[in-house]
Amino acid sequence: MMRRSSPLLRRLVSRASEGRRSVTYMPRPGEGAPRTVTLIPGDGIGPLVTGAVRQVLEAMHAPVVFETYEVHGDMAAWPPEVIESIKRNKVCLKGGLATPVGGGVSSLNMQLRKELDLYASLVHCCNHPGLPTRHDNVDIVVIRENTEGEYSGLEHEVVPGVVESLKVITKFCSERIAKYAFEYAYLNNRKKVTAVHKANIMKLADGLFLESCREVAAKYPGIKYNEIIVDNCCMQLVSKPEQFDVMVTPNLYGNLVANTAAGIAGGTGVMPGGNVGQDHAVFEQGASAGNVGNEKLVVQKKANPVALLLSSAMMLRHLQFPSFADRLETAVKRVIAEGKYRTKDMGGSNTTQEVVDAVIAKLN
Repeated sequence: MMRRSSPLLRRLVSRASEGRRSVTYMPRPGEGAPRTVTLIPGDGIGPLVTGAVRQVLEAMHAPVVFETYEVHGDMAAWPPEVIESIKRNKVCLKGGLATPVGGGVSSLNMQLRKELDLYASLVHCCNHPGLPTRHDNVDIVVIRENTEGEYSGLEHEVVPGVVESLKVITKFCSERIAKYAFEYAYLNNRKKVTAVHKANIMKLADGLFLESCREVAAKYPGIKYNEIIVDNCCMQLVSKPEQFDVMVTPNLYGNLVANTAAGIAGGTGVMPGGNVGQDHAVFEQGASAGNVGNEKLVVQKKANPVALLLSSAMMLRHLQFPSFADRLETAVKRVIAEGKYRTKDMGGSNTTQEVVDAVIAKLN
Protein backbone atom coordinates (compact mmCIF):
# COMPACT_ATOMS: atom_id res chain seq x y z
CA MET A 1 0.00 0.00 0.00
CA MET A 2 2.82 2.35 0.88
CA ARG A 3 4.62 1.60 -2.38
CA ARG A 4 1.44 2.24 -4.40
CA SER A 5 0.75 5.59 -2.77
CA SER A 6 4.32 6.89 -2.97
CA PRO A 7 4.17 8.11 -6.62
CA LEU A 8 0.93 9.99 -5.86
CA LEU A 9 2.45 11.47 -2.72
CA ARG A 10 5.52 12.57 -4.68
CA ARG A 11 3.33 14.25 -7.30
CA LEU A 12 1.37 16.12 -4.63
CA VAL A 13 4.56 17.26 -2.90
CA SER A 14 6.01 18.29 -6.26
CA ARG A 15 2.93 20.38 -7.06
CA ALA A 16 3.01 22.01 -3.66
CA SER A 17 6.68 22.88 -4.10
CA GLU A 18 5.87 24.51 -7.45
CA GLY A 19 3.35 26.78 -5.74
CA ARG A 20 0.34 25.35 -7.56
CA ARG A 21 -3.05 25.32 -5.92
CA SER A 22 -5.42 22.43 -6.51
CA VAL A 23 -8.59 24.52 -6.17
CA THR A 24 -8.69 28.28 -6.73
CA TYR A 25 -12.14 29.12 -8.01
CA MET A 26 -15.44 27.30 -8.48
CA PRO A 27 -17.19 28.87 -11.46
CA ARG A 28 -20.83 28.77 -12.35
CA PRO A 29 -21.59 26.77 -15.53
CA GLY A 30 -20.68 28.81 -18.59
CA GLU A 31 -18.30 31.20 -16.81
CA GLY A 32 -15.30 29.59 -18.49
CA ALA A 33 -16.50 30.54 -21.98
CA PRO A 34 -14.22 33.02 -23.80
CA ARG A 35 -15.28 36.65 -23.46
CA THR A 36 -15.13 39.26 -26.20
CA VAL A 37 -13.52 42.54 -25.15
CA THR A 38 -13.43 45.79 -27.12
CA LEU A 39 -9.82 46.92 -27.67
CA ILE A 40 -8.87 50.53 -28.45
CA PRO A 41 -5.09 50.88 -29.04
CA GLY A 42 -5.31 54.68 -28.85
CA ASP A 43 -2.60 57.27 -29.54
CA GLY A 44 1.16 57.56 -28.99
CA ILE A 45 2.40 54.65 -26.90
CA GLY A 46 -1.08 53.12 -26.81
CA PRO A 47 -0.56 50.64 -29.68
CA LEU A 48 2.77 49.55 -28.11
CA VAL A 49 1.36 48.76 -24.67
CA THR A 50 -1.93 47.26 -25.91
CA GLY A 51 0.13 45.10 -28.27
CA ALA A 52 2.14 43.98 -25.24
CA VAL A 53 -1.04 42.93 -23.47
CA ARG A 54 -2.22 40.96 -26.50
CA GLN A 55 1.07 39.04 -26.64
CA VAL A 56 0.99 38.14 -22.95
CA LEU A 57 -2.68 37.10 -22.96
CA GLU A 58 -2.09 34.95 -26.05
CA ALA A 59 0.90 33.30 -24.37
CA MET A 60 -1.32 32.54 -21.36
CA HIS A 61 -4.11 31.21 -23.60
CA ALA A 62 -6.41 33.56 -21.69
CA PRO A 63 -10.10 33.15 -22.65
CA VAL A 64 -10.34 36.64 -24.16
CA VAL A 65 -11.09 37.61 -27.77
CA PHE A 66 -10.51 41.22 -28.86
CA GLU A 67 -12.61 43.41 -31.16
CA THR A 68 -10.18 46.14 -32.22
CA TYR A 69 -11.16 49.68 -33.27
CA GLU A 70 -8.99 52.62 -34.27
CA VAL A 71 -9.96 55.71 -32.28
CA HIS A 72 -7.84 58.85 -31.87
CA GLY A 73 -8.05 61.82 -29.54
CA ASP A 74 -8.43 64.38 -32.31
CA MET A 75 -11.75 62.89 -33.44
CA ALA A 76 -14.81 65.05 -32.76
CA ALA A 77 -16.82 62.12 -31.38
CA TRP A 78 -16.74 58.38 -30.84
CA PRO A 79 -17.70 56.33 -33.90
CA PRO A 80 -21.13 54.75 -33.19
CA GLU A 81 -19.86 51.25 -33.95
CA VAL A 82 -17.26 51.53 -31.17
CA ILE A 83 -19.84 52.59 -28.59
CA GLU A 84 -22.09 49.75 -29.75
CA SER A 85 -19.21 47.28 -29.36
CA ILE A 86 -18.47 48.37 -25.78
CA LYS A 87 -22.15 48.26 -24.87
CA ARG A 88 -22.44 44.78 -26.33
CA ASN A 89 -19.25 43.39 -24.80
CA LYS A 90 -19.59 45.26 -21.47
CA VAL A 91 -15.78 45.45 -21.12
CA CYS A 92 -13.13 47.50 -22.93
CA LEU A 93 -9.33 47.67 -22.76
CA LYS A 94 -7.99 51.05 -23.87
CA GLY A 95 -4.67 52.71 -24.57
CA GLY A 96 -4.27 56.42 -23.89
CA LEU A 97 -6.08 58.96 -26.06
CA ALA A 98 -4.46 62.35 -26.62
CA THR A 99 -6.64 65.16 -25.26
CA PRO A 100 -6.32 68.57 -26.99
CA VAL A 101 -5.22 71.38 -24.69
CA GLY A 102 -7.19 74.62 -24.88
CA GLY A 103 -9.49 75.06 -27.86
CA GLY A 104 -10.54 72.29 -30.19
CA VAL A 105 -12.56 69.11 -29.83
CA SER A 106 -13.81 67.95 -26.44
CA SER A 107 -12.11 65.08 -24.60
CA LEU A 108 -13.09 61.66 -25.94
CA ASN A 109 -12.28 60.23 -22.51
CA MET A 110 -14.98 62.39 -20.92
CA GLN A 111 -17.41 61.62 -23.73
CA LEU A 112 -16.98 57.89 -23.12
CA ARG A 113 -17.42 58.17 -19.35
CA LYS A 114 -20.64 60.13 -19.78
CA GLU A 115 -22.00 57.94 -22.58
CA LEU A 116 -21.50 54.72 -20.58
CA ASP A 117 -22.01 56.33 -17.15
CA LEU A 118 -18.61 55.11 -15.95
CA TYR A 119 -19.04 56.97 -12.71
CA ALA A 120 -16.18 55.43 -10.70
CA SER A 121 -12.49 55.69 -11.53
CA LEU A 122 -10.19 53.41 -9.53
CA VAL A 123 -6.40 53.70 -9.38
CA HIS A 124 -4.35 51.34 -7.22
CA CYS A 125 -1.06 52.96 -6.14
CA CYS A 126 1.25 50.61 -4.26
CA ASN A 127 4.92 49.77 -3.83
CA HIS A 128 6.35 46.88 -5.84
CA PRO A 129 9.13 44.80 -4.25
CA GLY A 130 12.36 45.41 -6.14
CA LEU A 131 11.37 48.89 -7.35
CA PRO A 132 12.98 51.43 -4.99
CA THR A 133 10.89 54.44 -3.99
CA ARG A 134 11.25 57.22 -1.45
CA HIS A 135 8.41 55.84 0.70
CA ASP A 136 7.67 52.27 1.79
CA ASN A 137 4.37 50.65 2.78
CA VAL A 138 2.35 52.61 0.22
CA ASP A 139 -0.90 50.85 -0.69
CA ILE A 140 -3.50 53.44 -1.68
CA VAL A 141 -6.67 53.03 -3.72
CA VAL A 142 -7.98 56.31 -5.12
CA ILE A 143 -11.68 56.19 -6.06
CA ARG A 144 -12.73 59.25 -8.00
CA GLU A 145 -16.16 60.47 -9.10
CA ASN A 146 -15.90 60.38 -12.87
CA THR A 147 -18.82 62.21 -14.46
CA GLU A 148 -19.36 65.66 -12.94
CA GLY A 149 -17.47 68.36 -10.99
CA GLU A 150 -15.20 70.65 -13.01
CA TYR A 151 -15.13 67.98 -15.73
CA SER A 152 -18.76 68.66 -16.64
CA GLY A 153 -17.44 70.94 -19.38
CA LEU A 154 -19.98 73.69 -18.65
CA GLU A 155 -17.99 76.73 -19.73
CA HIS A 156 -18.88 79.90 -21.63
CA GLU A 157 -17.50 83.36 -22.28
CA VAL A 158 -19.71 85.89 -20.48
CA VAL A 159 -18.12 88.89 -22.19
CA PRO A 160 -14.83 89.05 -24.12
CA GLY A 161 -12.04 88.24 -21.69
CA VAL A 162 -14.31 86.78 -19.00
CA VAL A 163 -14.97 83.03 -18.91
CA GLU A 164 -17.36 81.30 -16.51
CA SER A 165 -16.80 77.62 -15.67
CA LEU A 166 -19.40 75.75 -13.62
CA LYS A 167 -18.60 73.05 -11.08
CA VAL A 168 -21.52 70.66 -10.77
CA ILE A 169 -21.94 68.46 -7.68
CA THR A 170 -25.14 66.46 -7.14
CA LYS A 171 -26.41 64.45 -4.20
CA PHE A 172 -27.05 61.44 -6.43
CA CYS A 173 -23.50 61.23 -7.86
CA SER A 174 -21.87 61.99 -4.50
CA GLU A 175 -23.84 59.23 -2.76
CA ARG A 176 -23.14 56.58 -5.36
CA ILE A 177 -19.38 57.23 -5.46
CA ALA A 178 -19.28 57.14 -1.65
CA LYS A 179 -21.23 53.86 -1.66
CA TYR A 180 -18.82 52.43 -4.23
CA ALA A 181 -15.80 53.43 -2.11
CA PHE A 182 -17.17 51.88 1.07
CA GLU A 183 -18.36 48.77 -0.75
CA TYR A 184 -14.90 48.40 -2.28
CA ALA A 185 -13.30 48.79 1.13
CA TYR A 186 -15.66 46.24 2.67
CA LEU A 187 -15.18 43.61 -0.07
CA ASN A 188 -11.40 44.04 -0.18
CA ASN A 189 -10.86 44.00 3.59
CA ARG A 190 -9.71 47.62 3.70
CA LYS A 191 -9.81 49.41 7.03
CA LYS A 192 -10.25 53.11 6.28
CA VAL A 193 -11.91 55.48 3.80
CA THR A 194 -10.74 59.11 3.55
CA ALA A 195 -12.91 61.73 1.83
CA VAL A 196 -10.90 64.47 0.06
CA HIS A 197 -12.56 67.89 -0.22
CA LYS A 198 -12.27 71.68 -0.20
CA ALA A 199 -15.45 72.38 1.76
CA ASN A 200 -13.74 75.14 3.73
CA ILE A 201 -13.97 77.26 0.55
CA MET A 202 -16.60 75.57 -1.66
CA LYS A 203 -19.02 75.19 1.19
CA LEU A 204 -22.07 74.23 -0.85
CA ALA A 205 -20.56 72.04 -3.60
CA ASP A 206 -17.91 70.18 -1.59
CA GLY A 207 -20.15 70.48 1.47
CA LEU A 208 -22.76 68.39 -0.35
CA PHE A 209 -20.09 65.82 -1.26
CA LEU A 210 -19.00 65.56 2.38
CA GLU A 211 -22.58 65.30 3.62
CA SER A 212 -23.15 62.36 1.28
CA CYS A 213 -19.94 60.64 2.39
CA ARG A 214 -20.89 61.01 6.06
CA GLU A 215 -24.34 59.52 5.48
CA VAL A 216 -22.88 56.50 3.68
CA ALA A 217 -20.09 56.09 6.26
CA ALA A 218 -22.68 55.71 9.02
CA LYS A 219 -23.87 52.50 7.31
CA TYR A 220 -20.39 50.92 7.50
CA PRO A 221 -19.45 51.04 11.20
CA GLY A 222 -16.64 48.52 10.70
CA ILE A 223 -14.71 50.88 8.40
CA LYS A 224 -12.96 53.92 9.82
CA TYR A 225 -13.93 57.19 8.11
CA ASN A 226 -12.10 60.51 8.07
CA GLU A 227 -11.89 63.67 5.97
CA ILE A 228 -9.03 65.80 4.69
CA ILE A 229 -8.79 69.10 2.80
CA VAL A 230 -7.23 68.56 -0.62
CA ASP A 231 -4.19 70.84 -0.18
CA ASN A 232 -3.33 69.21 3.15
CA CYS A 233 -3.96 65.85 1.48
CA CYS A 234 -1.28 66.51 -1.14
CA MET A 235 1.20 67.56 1.54
CA GLN A 236 0.43 64.46 3.62
CA LEU A 237 0.75 62.22 0.55
CA VAL A 238 4.30 63.30 -0.18
CA SER A 239 5.38 63.21 3.48
CA LYS A 240 3.48 60.28 5.05
CA PRO A 241 1.55 58.33 2.37
CA GLU A 242 1.33 55.13 4.43
CA GLN A 243 -1.47 56.72 6.50
CA PHE A 244 -3.91 56.45 3.57
CA ASP A 245 -5.90 53.37 2.57
CA VAL A 246 -8.96 54.04 0.36
CA MET A 247 -9.54 57.63 -0.75
CA VAL A 248 -12.80 58.92 -2.24
CA THR A 249 -12.76 62.21 -4.12
CA PRO A 250 -14.71 64.51 -6.41
CA ASN A 251 -13.58 64.50 -10.03
CA LEU A 252 -10.78 67.07 -10.28
CA TYR A 253 -9.18 66.33 -6.90
CA GLY A 254 -9.10 62.63 -7.73
CA ASN A 255 -7.04 63.26 -10.84
CA LEU A 256 -4.47 65.23 -8.84
CA VAL A 257 -4.42 62.84 -5.87
CA ALA A 258 -4.12 59.69 -8.04
CA ASN A 259 -1.17 61.08 -10.00
CA THR A 260 0.57 62.26 -6.84
CA ALA A 261 0.09 58.86 -5.19
CA ALA A 262 1.31 57.12 -8.35
CA GLY A 263 4.47 59.22 -8.43
CA ILE A 264 5.19 58.35 -4.80
CA ALA A 265 4.70 54.62 -5.34
CA GLY A 266 6.86 54.19 -8.43
CA GLY A 267 5.44 56.25 -11.27
CA THR A 268 2.43 56.26 -13.59
CA GLY A 269 3.98 53.50 -15.71
CA VAL A 270 3.30 50.83 -13.09
CA MET A 271 -0.10 51.85 -11.67
CA PRO A 272 -3.18 49.97 -12.89
CA GLY A 273 -6.70 51.29 -12.98
CA GLY A 274 -10.05 51.39 -14.67
CA ASN A 275 -13.40 53.09 -14.96
CA VAL A 276 -16.57 51.29 -14.01
CA GLY A 277 -20.31 51.86 -14.05
CA GLN A 278 -23.37 49.77 -13.40
CA ASP A 279 -23.16 47.93 -16.72
CA HIS A 280 -19.77 48.61 -18.32
CA ALA A 281 -16.08 48.78 -17.45
CA VAL A 282 -13.10 50.31 -19.28
CA PHE A 283 -9.61 49.32 -18.16
CA GLU A 284 -6.59 51.50 -18.90
CA GLN A 285 -3.40 52.84 -17.34
CA GLY A 286 -4.42 54.02 -13.89
CA ALA A 287 -2.76 57.41 -13.50
CA SER A 288 -2.65 60.05 -16.21
CA ALA A 289 -0.91 58.79 -19.33
CA GLY A 290 1.40 61.81 -19.56
CA ASN A 291 3.66 59.94 -21.97
CA VAL A 292 0.93 59.24 -24.54
CA GLY A 293 2.39 61.86 -26.86
CA ASN A 294 6.05 61.10 -26.16
CA GLU A 295 7.28 60.46 -29.69
CA LYS A 296 10.72 59.43 -28.46
CA LEU A 297 9.22 56.47 -26.57
CA VAL A 298 7.24 55.48 -29.65
CA VAL A 299 10.27 55.65 -31.99
CA GLN A 300 12.54 53.78 -29.57
CA LYS A 301 9.73 51.35 -28.64
CA LYS A 302 10.52 51.78 -24.95
CA ALA A 303 7.09 52.47 -23.45
CA ASN A 304 6.42 50.81 -20.11
CA PRO A 305 3.76 48.07 -20.50
CA VAL A 306 3.52 47.25 -16.76
CA ALA A 307 0.58 49.53 -15.89
CA LEU A 308 -1.62 48.18 -18.68
CA LEU A 309 -0.57 44.58 -17.97
CA LEU A 310 -1.66 45.02 -14.34
CA SER A 311 -4.87 46.74 -15.52
CA SER A 312 -5.45 43.66 -17.69
CA ALA A 313 -5.13 41.49 -14.58
CA MET A 314 -7.85 43.65 -13.02
CA MET A 315 -9.90 43.10 -16.19
CA LEU A 316 -9.46 39.33 -16.01
CA ARG A 317 -10.63 39.37 -12.40
CA HIS A 318 -13.63 41.50 -13.43
CA LEU A 319 -14.41 38.91 -16.13
CA GLN A 320 -14.30 36.21 -13.41
CA PHE A 321 -11.09 34.59 -14.59
CA PRO A 322 -9.21 34.91 -11.27
CA SER A 323 -6.62 32.21 -11.94
CA PHE A 324 -5.49 33.94 -15.13
CA ALA A 325 -5.44 37.27 -13.29
CA ASP A 326 -3.27 35.87 -10.51
CA ARG A 327 -0.90 34.25 -13.00
CA LEU A 328 -0.44 37.47 -14.98
CA GLU A 329 -0.03 39.63 -11.88
CA THR A 330 2.52 37.23 -10.37
CA ALA A 331 4.58 37.14 -13.58
CA VAL A 332 4.71 40.95 -13.84
CA LYS A 333 5.68 41.34 -10.18
CA ARG A 334 8.43 38.73 -10.55
CA VAL A 335 9.94 40.68 -13.44
CA ILE A 336 9.84 43.90 -11.40
CA ALA A 337 11.37 42.19 -8.35
CA GLU A 338 14.14 40.58 -10.40
CA GLY A 339 15.12 43.98 -11.80
CA LYS A 340 16.81 42.75 -15.00
CA TYR A 341 14.24 44.12 -17.45
CA ARG A 342 13.00 47.66 -16.90
CA THR A 343 12.07 50.59 -19.10
CA LYS A 344 13.65 54.01 -18.59
CA ASP A 345 10.99 55.31 -16.18
CA MET A 346 11.82 52.39 -13.87
CA GLY A 347 15.56 53.03 -13.99
CA GLY A 348 16.42 50.70 -16.87
CA SER A 349 16.96 50.90 -20.61
CA ASN A 350 14.96 47.97 -21.99
CA THR A 351 12.42 48.08 -24.78
CA THR A 352 8.73 47.28 -24.42
CA GLN A 353 9.28 43.97 -26.20
CA GLU A 354 12.11 42.93 -23.87
CA VAL A 355 9.89 43.50 -20.84
CA VAL A 356 7.06 41.56 -22.53
CA ASP A 357 9.38 38.64 -23.28
CA ALA A 358 10.52 38.61 -19.65
CA VAL A 359 6.90 38.53 -18.40
CA ILE A 360 6.03 35.68 -20.78
CA ALA A 361 9.07 33.74 -19.54
CA LYS A 362 7.81 34.13 -15.95
CA LEU A 363 4.33 32.80 -16.75
CA ASN A 364 5.48 29.19 -16.46
